[in-house]
Amino acid sequence: MKRKIVLLPGDGIGKEVTTEGKKILLAIAEHFNHEFVFEEALIGHEAIAATGNSLPDETLSKLRVCDAILFGAVGHPKYDNDPSLKVRPEQGLLKMRKELGLYANLRPIKLFDELLGASSIKPEILKGSDILFFRELTGDVYFGEKGRKENGATAFDLMIYHRFEVERIAHKAFKAAQTRKKKVTSVDKANVLESSRLWRETVQQVGKHYPDVELEHLFVDTAAMKLIHNPRSFDVVLTGNLFGDILTDEASQVAGSMGMLASASIGDTIGLYEPIHGSAHDITGKGIANPLASILSVALMLDISFGLKQEAETVLHAVEQTLKNGFRTADIADSTISKSKILSTHQMGDQVLDQLNQIVITQLISNVNQ
Repeated sequence: MKRKIVLLPGDGIGKEVTTEGKKILLAIAEHFNHEFVFEEALIGHEAIAATGNSLPDETLSKLRVCDAILFGAVGHPKYDNDPSLKVRPEQGLLKMRKELGLYANLRPIKLFDELLGASSIKPEILKGSDILFFRELTGDVYFGEKGRKENGATAFDLMIYHRFEVERIAHKAFKAAQTRKKKVTSVDKANVLESSRLWRETVQQVGKHYPDVELEHLFVDTAAMKLIHNPRSFDVVLTGNLFGDILTDEASQVAGSMGMLASASIGDTIGLYEPIHGSAHDITGKGIANPLASILSVALMLDISFGLKQEAETVLHAVEQTLKNGFRTADIADSTISKSKILSTHQMGDQVLDQLNQIVITQLISNVNQ
């Protein structure tokens, strides 16, 4: 298989973790006789500094003709400290999602038993949690009309959804649920918001096409509470852009750290794969960022965009074995972990690579013996 992958390291620790993700892709290509061709492009603050545009035309042109995208993060404190700046890193990310039709964000929240102690939630509540979020990505308040009036004294952001936007992601969520525990929890605020009432009635209509899947509706505030109180009660969670953004960050506590959460943004053609964490400029350059979310995003890419399920499973097993061997980055290390096993970004990537190599070699030996 030959595939073209665009790397968008972006800002902050995005560069550091994407390097480790690429390392794993190169190893998979070598072991399984694939050819992955890489191109790198600018986005976010780095793109603004170089071109004045958070998503340059050159970057967008490369993205339109590639097979998959491995993305890092965008953001810079400069823009947080000065809200008046008109060109912002996040605009590039939103435009990319819209231009490429990446309307469905998949965020698996799968807990590794070895990280039960890394969360602030009690292990007995967490154990066995396995949630798949479907967050709608190109509608809602992030893309609605926004502005100021009354000489800047009043601001507005329009929360808007069209029925087709809800239908297309709802179908994806129900189809995924059919391969899992056959339950969809749709999250909205239908007791207050008209857009949520459209969301709920549309999800109900789509649900009729999947009689084998249980459909549950929760208000977003109830869902947020239940996510901490009883995360094992969820299977597939379907929600809008704003609510999904907040809930999936909250769910990072189920996984132990935002550094453990991968995601896939897909539409009907191309897929973009990224860790859910931000650019984290407070730790940029220190070599302590957790690369596992980027590596797990690579596993999603191999599975979803390329259909390479064995290769994806090999990456997952390599991460799992690395954790079983006691290796951690600082964000997921508890008091039981010796300092010698708390690794830098690069060292953690190397450990996963070592485990991947061992898994492949063991499988080859097993095949020969058979």
